Amino acid sequence: MQVYEHPTFQMACRQFDRVADHLQIPESDCGRLKFPKRSLAVALPVHMDDGTTQVFSGYRVQHHLTIGPTKGGLRYHPDVKLGEVAALAMWMSWKCALAGLPFGGAKGGIACDPSKLSPGEVERLTRRFTQEMIPFIGPQMDVMAPDVGTNEQTMAWIMDTFSMHAGYTVPSVVTGKPVGLGGSLGRREATGRGVAYLINRAADVLSLDLGKSTAVVQGFGNVGSVAAYSLGRYGAKVIAVSDVGGAIYNSMGLDLLALEKYVAQNHRVGGFPGAEPIAHEQLLLLPCDILVPAALERQITAENAGKIQCRILAEGANGPTTPEADAILEQRPEVFVIPDVLANSGGVIVSYFEWVQDLQSFFWSETEIADKLFRILENSWAQILNCSRKQNISMRLAALSTGIRRVYEAKRQRGLFP
Repeated sequence: MQVYEHPTFQMACRQFDRVADHLQIPESDCGRLKFPKRSLAVALPVHMDDGTTQVFSGYRVQHHLTIGPTKGGLRYHPDVKLGEVAALAMWMSWKCALAGLPFGGAKGGIACDPSKLSPGEVERLTRRFTQEMIPFIGPQMDVMAPDVGTNEQTMAWIMDTFSMHAGYTVPSVVTGKPVGLGGSLGRREATGRGVAYLINRAADVLSLDLGKSTAVVQGFGNVGSVAAYSLGRYGAKVIAVSDVGGAIYNSMGLDLLALEKYVAQNHRVGGFPGAEPIAHEQLLLLPCDILVPAALERQITAENAGKIQCRILAEGANGPTTPEADAILEQRPEVFVIPDVLANSGGVIVSYFEWVQDLQSFFWSETEIADKLFRILENSWAQILNCSRKQNISMRLAALSTGIRRVYEAKRQRGLFP
């Protein structure tokens, strides 16, 4: 489908095709599994603070609704395109199936730079997008969550707009919202905590002492920062981090508490006095025990995959490794890859918990949330590790084949409506 033409969607399709061959899925069923069920592109006219009207492009892709409502984030970024959003929705489908959640994958985005918009402009843009999406979203249809460039406040505006249209409060229409509006304790930290938990499990398998290990984190946003703090609590020494504003390095280890205060005041890691600046491309090539790409997709490519110097590669971002880079990494057994559909699944798992709590109006403590999260992650980890070893395949192929097989079986059992 040419409407989804984009390098990231091509990448997701190549991953799917490889898994389909591995699982021997009939060609007649592949298109139904691969292509999104429904996609929506909307024009969003917004009154700007200077009195002008600017039109933004917005997208929402729902990959499949076979198991339940779709679930996925909403990102605000200048480079958002329909094909990219479709790829992220596809990956979310496999991620939800792998974790055993009753969701199909979805993703949304608006092509904008939120850092260049006022809070009022972002709110008007969000509410206009929600209004356009009302016929296609809802607790039993499609549930949004934060992603790059969005946060708890964004979700609160979406919930309010949808609720005003419905005539009553509907907290379960989004997840990742403020706790005071029905959000879940531990939701914001869930993805980063999950990444660190799985790194700890991988370290056990590799007999790597986290207390003597070093870590590099690309992307010091919500996922990367929490992963860094969590790794620090496990005893790892975080020696380098980056964000859109720069990359910093300290071979003796970064003072994460001081860095947290600095970022809160300056909104970037660049210029932090406790480290030296380095180039973005150099960060991924630093010698370390743990490398966490937690920025955008397609960061590890054929050009740098052979130069990476880590023992554990834990994908905090969605699709950070290209298929060409995957082929190189599969020839490097010294690099243990925790694939994105497993590594960063903590966010959607706790989003599921939030959705359930909102539906039943009964809420759990943060300790209960963390316990439930780690139980699901442990189950997924054990299944994928065993599958990888038993079939002698990569962790990525094991994870994707598990998720895709579950969706394929569900579609086959439901049949095809005439």
